[in-house]
Amino acid sequence: MERPGPSEGADASEPDPQLAVTMGFTGFGKKARTFDLEAMFEQTRRTAVERSRKTLEAREKEEEINREKELRRQNDDTEPTSSGLNIVRDSSKSSSRDTSSSESEGSSDSSDELIGPPLPLKMTKEPVNLMEEDILGPLPPPLSEEGEDEDDDDDSEEEENPVQKIPDSHEITLKHGTKTVSALGLDPSGARLVTGGYDYDVKFWDFAGMDASFKAFRSLQPCECHQIKSLQYSNTGDMILVVSGSSQAKVIDRDGFEVMECIKGDQYIVDMANTKGHTAMLHTGSWHPKIKGEFVTCSNDATVRTWEVDNPKKQRSVFKPRTMQGKKVIPTTCTYSRDGNLIAAACQNGSIQIWDRNLTVHPKFHYKQAHEPGTDTSCVAFSYDGNVLASRGGDDTLKLWDVRQFNKPLFSASGLPTMFPMTDCCFSPDDKLIVTGTSVQRGRGNGKLVFFERRTFQRVYEIDITDASVVRCLWHPKLNQIMVGTGNGLAKVYYDPNKSQRGAKLCVVKTQRKAKQAETLTQDYIITPHALPMFREPRQRSTRKQLEKDRLDPLKSHKPEPPVAGPGRGGRVGTHGGTLSSYIVKNIALDKTDDSNPREAILRHAKAAEDNPYWVSPAYSKTQPKTMFAQVESDDEEAKNEPQWKKRKI
Repeated sequence: MERPGPSEGADASEPDPQLAVTMGFTGFGKKARTFDLEAMFEQTRRTAVERSRKTLEAREKEEEINREKELRRQNDDTEPTSSGLNIVRDSSKSSSRDTSSSESEGSSDSSDELIGPPLPLKMTKEPVNLMEEDILGPLPPPLSEEGEDEDDDDDSEEEENPVQKIPDSHEITLKHGTKTVSALGLDPSGARLVTGGYDYDVKFWDFAGMDASFKAFRSLQPCECHQIKSLQYSNTGDMILVVSGSSQAKVIDRDGFEVMECIKGDQYIVDMANTKGHTAMLHTGSWHPKIKGEFVTCSNDATVRTWEVDNPKKQRSVFKPRTMQGKKVIPTTCTYSRDGNLIAAACQNGSIQIWDRNLTVHPKFHYKQAHEPGTDTSCVAFSYDGNVLASRGGDDTLKLWDVRQFNKPLFSASGLPTMFPMTDCCFSPDDKLIVTGTSVQRGRGNGKLVFFERRTFQRVYEIDITDASVVRCLWHPKLNQIMVGTGNGLAKVYYDPNKSQRGAKLCVVKTQRKAKQAETLTQDYIITPHALPMFREPRQRSTRKQLEKDRLDPLKSHKPEPPVAGPGRGGRVGTHGGTLSSYIVKNIALDKTDDSNPREAILRHAKAAEDNPYWVSPAYSKTQPKTMFAQVESDDEEAKNEPQWKKRKI
């Protein structure tokens, strides 16, 4: 039976209408259209061959034109006469004729008649007959030259050696304070850096507006007397998540103004899932990489909570880490995966638990002894491809995990001392290196920034930062610059002028501005430019004359009385006097001078009373006898004058 071709339509016979109505649709009963695949393949092959032939002909014409130009230039150099030019033209014409004849007859004799040096190897080769070889598609690219091979080898070597991409040739130092820099945050564009420390301060640094003095343009204390533990810009760069030692996380905008504050939960509720917020100290927090306004926090109340900026009165969801026996355990760090679908947390019992963002009941992955129990795992970080998880343990180790096979660590590195609960780790922008810091005791060496290769986990590079611990590290993918927070209050930025972009390169080229000496006025004047002259206050030209006028004014030059210390004196009541007795003392002007000797206080007025008697003495001046005081005898005289009968009795 002969197959119908691709151009033939369906069978002309109409389907049975009754059958179509019975089955419920009108197309039932029609025969399927058939195609001849061999004919289609043959037609496709012919089209490809025809296109290849046209491409080859175009290349041959281009080579012929180039060959003619080359021969003409060479003959102009050797024989500049007109006869030589004619010979070249004749030879080029004959060569073109021979080339066209060689395409039809299969032979090429024109190469013997060419004048000048021999043609290159690529030009002298005969074209391949595509119809005989049955080659489909365009021709393969020509072989690369030796120089290109060497360049490719250099590029491959550079790609194989990621250490050369580390931007550490230059550095700048930002003075945050005197205490540990425990938090670093850089916005997605790389324009602003925020630092937080144990001194409760959060400082803002603007690379574009900063000069060589490297001074922060704003400093504030968003959490009052709580240490700053984590700072992170949102994925849009307009908000900053501030996690401190309190139980309430805050969100501030780019200028430091508060946007929202999470609610505090009820600490007397047993089930932490039934309260609206955290009830104990926070550890860290992280923004969702895709959804705007969502972030996660973990706390000492043994919960991991997700929040929304638009709803600060209650968390979005609650995750409760548990041990294998079902007991609650405190999470020390948490983060989102790169796609935002997973939430990973490390706990105090050494376990790492990973949940699905939308399923809060049971963890999706649970490895119970990732690090030594009893040590605080300070950081978990996902790679940019989302397949690998790095964990920085309090047991001085750094481990690498495959999320797809979360049953054992891929690699582990030890000998990385840490003394801070927020020592972190991060991946390089190309995902080939892993970076972490080491801690040292004061005066016992330098803190280091250690680089590990992800593929082999070899310790490939180190940077001596300072004579203090390295707490925070951040490698920005757009700037290709490394930010480091240290234990002595410094924030360092490492960059390379050739490999890095913007960031620290913007401020190092600006010279330090000189401070302007502004005149200090005795009084601040508010000058309204559109007010009438009669309402304008005269502007002070000199402060000396104003001071002289103020000195002559008895009201302005009056020295205020010092505050009353104690219960009050001289009719003035102390600051604490708010009772009825204090009010009476204030009205009767009672002097409560405390005299230590009352007899001396009375005799102080005796001479004045005797010289000028006024009250009692004048009434008895005629009848009052003269006052005579008895003489005081010594003990020996009293014994002599004592009667005899007393002596006998003794």
